Amino acid sequence: MEFFQKAKAIRMRNSHNKYLSADDDGETVTQNRNGSTKNAQWTVEPVPDSYTVIRLKSCYGKYLTASNERFLLGGTGKKVVQLKPSGPDSSVEWEPVREGSKIKLKTRYGNYLKD
Repeated sequence: MEFFQKAKAIRMRNSHNKYLSADDDGETVTQNRNGSTKNAQWTVEPVPDSYTVIRLKSCYGKYLTASNERFLLGGTGKKVVQLKPSGPDSSVEWEPVREGSKIKLKTRYGNYLKD
C-alpha cells in the first residue's frame, strides 16, 4: 500500500504497453494503447482497517473485480470486470506487490492481475 499512499488515481500499463481500461458498457475491462483517456484512469481507495489492500474504481463508479469466469476457453486465467458490490466483497480488493521495478496486483485469493 505504501506505493499508493498519496495516489488519488493511477493508470496501469502492462508489459505490452497497453493500459487497463474500463469499457463504456460499464462492465467490461479491456486493454488499450491510449492511456490518456478517462477510461484508463482508476481511482485508488484504501480499504478500511487494512494498510496493504486497495480498491480501484473506474470512471463509471464501479470497482475492478476479480471474477471466477475464465478469460479464454481452456486457459487458466480469469476475467476482471467492473462491478459495484452491494456490500463488502473481497473480490474488489487488491494487494500491491513490488517485483523489481514493477508493481503487481494480487487478489485476496493469491491470483495476480496479468496481461
